[in-house]
Amino acid sequence: MDKIWLKSYPPGMPETIDVDAYRSVSEVFEQAAKKYSDSPAFTNLGTTLSYADMDRLTSQMASYLQQLPNMRKGDRVAVMMPNVLQNPVAIFGILRAGFTVVNTNPLYTPRELKHQLSDSGTKVIIVMENFCHTLTEVIDETAIQHVITTQLGDLLKFPKSLIVNLVIKYVKKMVPPFSVSNSVNFKTALNQGARKPHEPVDIDHEDIAFLQYTGGTTGVAKGAMLTNRNMIANMQQASAWIKDSVEENKETVITALPLYHIFSLTANCLTFMKVGAQNYLITNPRDMPNFVKELQNVSFTAITGVNTLFNGLLNTPGFDQVDFSRLKLTLGGGMAVQQPVAERWNKVTGVPVIEAYGLTETCPAVCINPLNLKEFNGSIGLPIPSTEVSIQDENGKILPQGETGELCVRGPQVMKGYWNQEDETRKVINSDGWLKTGDAAIMDSKGFFKVVDRLKDMILVSGFNVFPNEVETVIVEHEGVLEVGVIGVPDEAAGEIVKAVIVKKDQSLKEEEVIAHCRKSLAGYKVPRIVEFRTELPKTNVGKILRRELRD
Repeated sequence: MDKIWLKSYPPGMPETIDVDAYRSVSEVFEQAAKKYSDSPAFTNLGTTLSYADMDRLTSQMASYLQQLPNMRKGDRVAVMMPNVLQNPVAIFGILRAGFTVVNTNPLYTPRELKHQLSDSGTKVIIVMENFCHTLTEVIDETAIQHVITTQLGDLLKFPKSLIVNLVIKYVKKMVPPFSVSNSVNFKTALNQGARKPHEPVDIDHEDIAFLQYTGGTTGVAKGAMLTNRNMIANMQQASAWIKDSVEENKETVITALPLYHIFSLTANCLTFMKVGAQNYLITNPRDMPNFVKELQNVSFTAITGVNTLFNGLLNTPGFDQVDFSRLKLTLGGGMAVQQPVAERWNKVTGVPVIEAYGLTETCPAVCINPLNLKEFNGSIGLPIPSTEVSIQDENGKILPQGETGELCVRGPQVMKGYWNQEDETRKVINSDGWLKTGDAAIMDSKGFFKVVDRLKDMILVSGFNVFPNEVETVIVEHEGVLEVGVIGVPDEAAGEIVKAVIVKKDQSLKEEEVIAHCRKSLAGYKVPRIVEFRTELPKTNVGKILRRELRD
């Protein structure tokens, strides 16, 4: 196929990457730990672990896991906690032990947790005590044999560790009662692991590094099998893309998106680790006032996030007083970045939002905009090295430039398949290796791609296609709107009509004002016929607005 995007590549950008440079994700970690041993690796709540600390602690965790009975190479170990220091220690400890990481959202309901643990056949779970009550409800219906519990402050410096744990448990009462027999404390596990070096494991490219669950917003979650080859490829691709913008051993990246999400995992935890960066972990980014206070105390060079996170920061008092003098990279993904939000971010920080696109099934990066962009361009960028992207019709025919169809991806970062679901795998990956994303998109003459919307979210009004992203972008331009979600609702005459669900910034905002604002920029059939105001919108764990729940 004609890769016209290569003509738009920044100077020096390679067409392909070397996926054979490393054999495993743990090898990447071990090389970084050795090279940057004295440098800060992860910081959280005032405590910093160096790369040497990470090397020591992850080796201890790996040793402990290897000593557990009935554990074999490739067995699944779940990690269920927010962004705290124990999280990366657990992740790299699991990988160094030769096991597979099952990243688990700590906000799961018992039903969701049971499905993920049962489906994956997870034998061990490392879980924060705050969420053990959920585990208690389902553990007997899973294959879990070993439980490692941790408290929020376990890896903080003494006496802060003790104070934090006491306050969380007894003052704020944030640890609901739970009963998990034969559990072991995180620090106890590390101490036991320290008695014996972990055994190096021969890990192959095709061994599964992460079983990353996805699809929960549209149905039963499926486990994407992300092999070591998949993850290494995406690290190499992302590293090639940012190489001219980052300096080894000099970057500090704000990690607000949870590490159990693929965007944060690969971009922040892995790719920035390769260059010896310091990850500044934000435990509760939804607490915007405290999030802004943390940003005021750190000199950072990069931040990743989703549109709602950027919008939330911009609307939090004090954010405009943060020191942005070292900030040089803002990477947006996970959902469409809205132009008004991007423009305001640029105005406040002096740095444009660089939009990227990816999926859990692609580890996640597929397209990224050139990092030398001076302003937001509304596209998802160019396919990264060793990646092919095409626009296809419903029959799998590749459409010419300028036509809208389904965005499809082929490359070494495309998952091995869905865990124990061959039929579901065949639905999304065809015999030619193309992964169907479910997103409607278009490519321009320079090879830049633009996602129009999710195919399943498209609204059909009297035979005309209406894409919610377009309507949302117009609505959020109104100064009285904080957030909006647009959906289609049944209508006898038109089949469907457009409905906007809005969170107000200006409490005096009226329905007729919103409709009048939309009429200035949208064709009549795209203008919302119904406007509903709410105090909040349903969102995923990373802040993506759940249109499905709005429809329900």
